[in-house]
This record gives sequence, structure tokens and C-alpha cells, in this order.
Amino acid sequence: MKVILLLISFFTGTHLYAQYEYTSSEAFPYGQPNLDAPEQIKDYHLLIGKCNCKSTSRNQDQTWAKPVDMTWTWKYIMNGMAIQDETLKADGRHSGSIRQYNVDSAQWYVHYYSTSSVPQTLPTWYDEKEDGKIILYKDQKSPNGQEGYFRLSFYDISTKGYKWIGEWVSLDESIIYPTWKIDCKKE
Repeated sequence: MKVILLLISFFTGTHLYAQYEYTSSEAFPYGQPNLDAPEQIKDYHLLIGKCNCKSTSRNQDQTWAKPVDMTWTWKYIMNGMAIQDETLKADGRHSGSIRQYNVDSAQWYVHYYSTSSVPQTLPTWYDEKEDGKIILYKDQKSPNGQEGYFRLSFYDISTKGYKWIGEWVSLDESIIYPTWKIDCKKE
């Protein structure tokens, strides 16, 4: 009887493990894109992994603050069907997001969260890829009430790292005001 139970538990365990072949493992510490995921899951492949970064934001007087050390880690989650990123900053202001591609709308939906504020509902950003850049938008008025967007752009993306900038932009994008920038190098 013990032998039968041992065999059943071995084969059940092996079967369950095989169902999640795209999660992180010793061979793939940041997971892998699921072969059944939309092709767009590979949009972020150069960002997957861990980077050492310098994060610089605006002071209240609109000058640039001193850079803050930060690590930015990206990985495939949900058995390779989505992507999660996490930032850990030396100043204790951590954040992250979960990214899922919606085939019906042909858009990435990005849900952002942070330790500096906990909203009742997570804000959603809409993502597109153009000219080698990954660009996200969220409706946001300027401090003086002008309609516009907050735009996040990943650019200069390579196997060595990437750059990121957060900017308020007017609806026609004729006014662009950068508020935050990050420079990342792969470990």
C-alpha cells in the first residue's frame, strides 16, 4: 500500500510540476514566455532580469533631485502569460506593476502599485510599442488643470540596460514636461 501511495504521489507531483513549466526555475530565474501567450509577451524580453538603476525626480522647486539608487527586476508570471516588475529604491519608495496583453483590444494593460500611496483601485496604463520604444499613457490633468496624459517611455533598450522617462504631455503632445527619469544597467 505504501508503495502504491508513493507512486501515486510521485506521478501526481510530476504532473502538477509539468503544468507550470514557464515559471521561474534554476535554469530560468525570471521565468519564460509561455508558448501559448500572445506574441506580444516578447515585447519586454530585453527588460526581463535585474538592473541596477539611478532614479531622478523633480524637487518641489522643479529642479532635479539627486539620483537615488534602485534595483528594477522584471519577470514572467502566471506561468509565462504576464509580466511583473518591481522596483526597490534606497529611499524606501518601492513600486511595481503587472502587465497583461489583451488580444481583443490589442493593448497592454499595466496595473501600477507603490508603497508611497495605496489607492482603492489600481491605476491602469495603456501601452504601445513604436520605433523600439515602449510607451505607456494614463489620462492626467496638469497642475493648472489642462487636459493631458502622463506618459512613460522605455527607450535605448538593449541587452545592457535601458532608460525610462516620465513626462506630463498635453493632448496634442506639443507640451512635454519631464518629471522623472531612470537609467538602468543590467547586472
